[in-house]
Amino acid sequence: MEYIKSLRLLFFSLFLFVSLSGYAQKTVVTGKVTDANSGDPVPFANIVFKGTSVGTTTDFEGNYRLETNEPTDSIAASYIGYITKTKAVKKGTSQTINYQLEENVLSLQEVVFVAGENPAFEILRNVVRNKDNNNKRSLDAYEYETYTKIEIDVDNISEKFRKRKIMKKITTVLDSVERIAGEDGKPVLPVFISESLSEYYYRNNPKLQHEKIQKTKITGVGIEDGTLVSQFIGSSFQEYNFYQNWLNIVGKEFVSPIADGWKLYYDYDLTDSAYVGDDYCYRLDFYPKSEQDLAFKGTMWITKREYALKQIDATVSSTANLNYVEKIKIQQELAPTDAGPWIPVKNRVLLDIGEVTKDMAGVLAKFYTSNKNIKVNTPQDLKFYAQPIEVAEDFKIGNDNSFWDSHRHEPLTPTELSVYKMIDTLKNIPVVKTYTEILKVAINGYKKVGKFDVGPYLSLYANNTVEGHRFQIGARTNIDFSDKFVFGGRVAYGTEDQEFKYRGFAEMIVDRDRWTLLRAEYTKDIDQVGLSADDLLDNYIFLAATKFGNLIRPYKYHQAKMSFQREVFKGLTQKASFQYRTFDPLYNFAYYTNPDQADSPIADEFQTSELILETRFAKDEVFVQNDNQRISLGTQKWPIVTLRYTRGLKGVMNSDFNYNKLGVNITKNMKMGFFGTSSFSITGEHIFETLPYPLLKAHIGNESLFYTSAAFNLMNFSEFASDSYAYLKYNHHFEGFLLNRIPLMKKLKWRLLATANVIYGQLREENQALIPEFTEDGEVVKPIGSFSKNEPYVEVGYGVENILKVLRVDFLHRLNYLDNPDVDKFGIKISFQFIL
Repeated sequence: MEYIKSLRLLFFSLFLFVSLSGYAQKTVVTGKVTDANSGDPVPFANIVFKGTSVGTTTDFEGNYRLETNEPTDSIAASYIGYITKTKAVKKGTSQTINYQLEENVLSLQEVVFVAGENPAFEILRNVVRNKDNNNKRSLDAYEYETYTKIEIDVDNISEKFRKRKIMKKITTVLDSVERIAGEDGKPVLPVFISESLSEYYYRNNPKLQHEKIQKTKITGVGIEDGTLVSQFIGSSFQEYNFYQNWLNIVGKEFVSPIADGWKLYYDYDLTDSAYVGDDYCYRLDFYPKSEQDLAFKGTMWITKREYALKQIDATVSSTANLNYVEKIKIQQELAPTDAGPWIPVKNRVLLDIGEVTKDMAGVLAKFYTSNKNIKVNTPQDLKFYAQPIEVAEDFKIGNDNSFWDSHRHEPLTPTELSVYKMIDTLKNIPVVKTYTEILKVAINGYKKVGKFDVGPYLSLYANNTVEGHRFQIGARTNIDFSDKFVFGGRVAYGTEDQEFKYRGFAEMIVDRDRWTLLRAEYTKDIDQVGLSADDLLDNYIFLAATKFGNLIRPYKYHQAKMSFQREVFKGLTQKASFQYRTFDPLYNFAYYTNPDQADSPIADEFQTSELILETRFAKDEVFVQNDNQRISLGTQKWPIVTLRYTRGLKGVMNSDFNYNKLGVNITKNMKMGFFGTSSFSITGEHIFETLPYPLLKAHIGNESLFYTSAAFNLMNFSEFASDSYAYLKYNHHFEGFLLNRIPLMKKLKWRLLATANVIYGQLREENQALIPEFTEDGEVVKPIGSFSKNEPYVEVGYGVENILKVLRVDFLHRLNYLDNPDVDKFGIKISFQFIL
């Protein structure tokens, strides 16, 4: 018996030894996978112990944990678009192994299926069939708390760039950058980081949205924590919905890999099926059919049960027809709501802007959003959505470190904590401050000096045939002076006419919620018939250019104006103005004061007093407030319609005429997906009374070499005037629709465009008879041209833009009125533009 007991004890000891040995030999590895270029996490990467079947994938933050009892000496990390990296493992211990994966610059191989239908196609058909069930925009309403983090860095810091004079002065910061980059990472120089916490609301019928930005924290070189920046760092500008056929990114339309017409744009590969969290999913890899198209390549996971998008990693590479953009990467994780449709809970976006020249560095912009506390199908009242973006009055108060530590959805990484310190150091370096101020002036046109902005610098100097050398200086108050009142003015002097010109204004912001302004101004200056500054306010560069060279039909004027503007309700703005103006011509001009009288007196100047009523309707227009200004970001879907009625008041302030004018303008930008983008402007006006032609519509011509959308580009200055007219201006940008398909040509990234300008107008005989004809070189000359009855003026054009990334060339044809003196029936005009 003792022998048996001893034998049992021996076996038990051996069993315990083997068990403990097996436990002691378990290998546990945790770590994080990041992009070597950007430092961002790489979610969904594959992590595998070499020589085993044990593996896992990283989560959305790039973290992983893996353990095994099997013998192994290394662990590998891999992901589509990256070079696989393998590292050694210490057996039988717990350890941390981080990876910094480098992008694989080799093109992905085409997906080829030998026989039968691609198995991915049936999955995609089911995704499209179930869009209404899974798309968040099918909900009556949804709302959530959103946390947004943005970081902007300078990357591709070469040795040559580091040796530049300005960079030598920030060596301390660069040394910190090197340390943070890590063993395999590439250093980036942070220049901006922000965090915001907001509440986002969406309503489906009618489609309305509202974001209330509660708190912001902004640190950046040359950036202040103002209301404008706080509005742009909210989630409203970082929303990407792949259930839509087209996604608008950096102003361009990109086709979604689950668009209704997916088969036209993409190739697919069904590569795997596995559980992602609690959902069994298909893994689909997708690739654009044409590498120049604005389309994505990447990976997405589709749930087997709902055919819903669970996760997606989509990249636009430098081969796409974009300027300056090296890469756009969007990573998204979605979760189902109680009602069924899925809402993104985490988003990460990377925008990599390449070097403009070899001597410059690039820019990385990184965006992260997290959504929680999601509620659905509880829409707010319509008036709740009146202001799409609102910043809380106390958005700067109480947002210290303790607040953010308790309200961030995800804690900051050690690298991000260091970024705050580096930016604070960087922005206090004197040379950086100097360059920052220069850049601000270049962008804004004004130099901030305490409570005043001095400028605009584009109008500091001009030279023309009337004034000679024109020098001008101006200033306006800013929000540091007052958030309710704005005062400003300018003074100009001409060396040839030796006269001062000036302008002054005062503005009161009565209400910011329903934007309401009261404004008074007085101006003494010179202008040109048909090139009125009021008509060119939206084309400031062309307006500044009209002050140079030979002035056509110039005149001096005094103008006093008062206006009141109020947003009656969202989308509808009403404006009322009273304006007094004089007309003192500096060219050969006269008109009959009583044309019905045979020997009518002739006058060569006049005065007008006008009451102007304007109604502007833009149903889904989005605005942001920049201190004391409100900036329109355009409409999403609907056109902008403006109605204007003008009443001339004879006798008021010695005004010479009674008259009525009625006009309408409709403008619309249209996104046409694969075929590019279009825009049109339709304008019409009727003037009921008989008036001298400076009070009619002298249509804007363009006799310069440069193309402008503000004019009819093959029409001469003051060639036509109308008392009734309607015109259409149409532009279409094909993007890469045609040239992307032509071998060799597609590498140039040129883009075709087309234009058409049509105007139908008339000038009644009584208006023509009001102006005396004059003789020039023995011939009778009409003072102003007019259109023939029932014949519109037409010019059409085609052209190429994006030549060398900045040049646009238009080839224009004038189709009629070719017998008019000194006209061109064909013209080539150029322009310079900065476009992506």
